[in-house]
Amino acid sequence: MSVNKKKKILGIIVARKNSKGIKDKNLKKLFKKPLIYWTITEAKKSRYLDKILLSTDSKKIAKIGEKNKILVPFLRPSNLSHDKAKAVDVVIHALNFLKKKGELFKYVVLLEPTSPLRDAKDIDQSIKKIIKFNGKSLISVCKCKASHPNFQFRKLNQTIKPINNKKFLSSSRQELRDVFFIDGTIYISKVNHLYKNKEFYSDKTIFFEVPKWKSIEIDDHIDLTIAENLKQNINKLKKL
Repeated sequence: MSVNKKKKILGIIVARKNSKGIKDKNLKKLFKKPLIYWTITEAKKSRYLDKILLSTDSKKIAKIGEKNKILVPFLRPSNLSHDKAKAVDVVIHALNFLKKKGELFKYVVLLEPTSPLRDAKDIDQSIKKIIKFNGKSLISVCKCKASHPNFQFRKLNQTIKPINNKKFLSSSRQELRDVFFIDGTIYISKVNHLYKNKEFYSDKTIFFEVPKWKSIEIDDHIDLTIAENLKQNINKLKKL
């Protein structure tokens, strides 16, 4: 299916300078390149993104974006740069900035640097899918396996209690109904729907499933180490 080029599509990469798990996370090296480099590189390879904008409050991150020839038209305001700021508000801020410049878009694609194994093919397949099925929005998901909710517990004093009915604990993995988690790789929305809904998820949201190895999200140093090993073996993983 070809994507109608009249449907203007904006890619937004969001990357702030502070983070709780790893200091300067988006600048940490993954295969000798800053973490954010991998998302910028794959976004630029996309066949369907008409413009790529970087929203950051960091001058160092902004320079990386400029060096890689993507749009960095502002430094994000402080009220959208703290750890409780919502990504959707950051996206709407960028859309409003471009709207004032007379630039309007049909779809917006949110790409977070914390998913460094996402590639241009994933971006383009997601865009094709939301257009094909006329979805209001699309979110990437990954199948729960070892983390299936039937095997999860909460702490209660010094004991643990299953989140679901304890009768499920004896179930084999083959008997379990598939469930999925939002892995953070890709978020897409029709722009008018995002303005109205103020979230990427709604009852009109469709999914794009990614394999387990691509779902790694960088929150701490352990994730960074895992991502290094996965990237080192990426050609083998693509054959799975």
